[in-house]
Amino acid sequence: MSFHLRLKAAVSGACLAVVCLTAAPSLAQDRAADLREQVGAYAKPSNAERLEVLLSQLRAEGFAPTVETFEGGGRAGPMQGSNVVVVIGEGEKEILLTAHYDAVKLPDGTMADGLVDNAGSVVALIEAAKILREAPLSHRIRIIFFDQEELGLIGAKKWIEAHGVANIAAVVNSDVAAYGDTMMYGENNGAQSAFVTRAVQELCAERAQQCVGFPEYPPSDDRAFSAAGAPVVSLGFQDEVGAHQMWLAFNGGETNGLAEGFVPQVFRVIHSKDDAIAAVEGHTIDLAGRTYAALIQKLDAQLR
Repeated sequence: MSFHLRLKAAVSGACLAVVCLTAAPSLAQDRAADLREQVGAYAKPSNAERLEVLLSQLRAEGFAPTVETFEGGGRAGPMQGSNVVVVIGEGEKEILLTAHYDAVKLPDGTMADGLVDNAGSVVALIEAAKILREAPLSHRIRIIFFDQEELGLIGAKKWIEAHGVANIAAVVNSDVAAYGDTMMYGENNGAQSAFVTRAVQELCAERAQQCVGFPEYPPSDDRAFSAAGAPVVSLGFQDEVGAHQMWLAFNGGETNGLAEGFVPQVFRVIHSKDDAIAAVEGHTIDLAGRTYAALIQKLDAQLR
């Protein structure tokens, strides 16, 4: 090859490398924007409309969701609820991956957008399901999107009443997972859940992922499963500072070092008008989906 040809090839290769380097962030940004848009679709004035968004997104990804209705409700009286279920694979025992899709009503009677709490988790579960359906698994994976969590974990309790927990090998629950890259996990779901907690810790170490374990963790649908004796862990995402502030608020006692009256940012966002698209980060949804899928695969392998 002549000097000029070698120079031309080198320049072309350099240009190609530049294109690749500039294209990769663009692709990542496009994906993050798409996931953020999917989360934003849940900003609806009713939970019935949120249900339709969930079903539409699942069907668009090729899943065939089942809707299980139940009689629930809160202080306002009886109200029909709808849990949504997607099943992947087969097996005598099953691993559950769960999140609630309903949002809370605000004091003025309007519905919160409910994107941090908890549409981010919902879209992350759909992302995890897309990964898991392509994975070799020895357990049946049941992905459940619960209704009426905000009314007292009613959807989860009704599902347990209908199906029991005898065939459950483990449960992974996600709540408040829409921004930040620090994964939080609860350690307060009973001795039967110790192996699930350990799997989370192993995964964090293997992936060199920032994680914070909470001896006391805010309640979500996981509490319905731990009360029934099932092994379960509840997960969420925040920025690192916020995760540690929340840890101190729940576990630091009277000498936690936080300013008097201080409220961690996440609790100023959820259950308020600020639980909106501005708080959502698309890369967190991607990270959460990949992390949840990896945890389910780890549990599947360990429980064989």
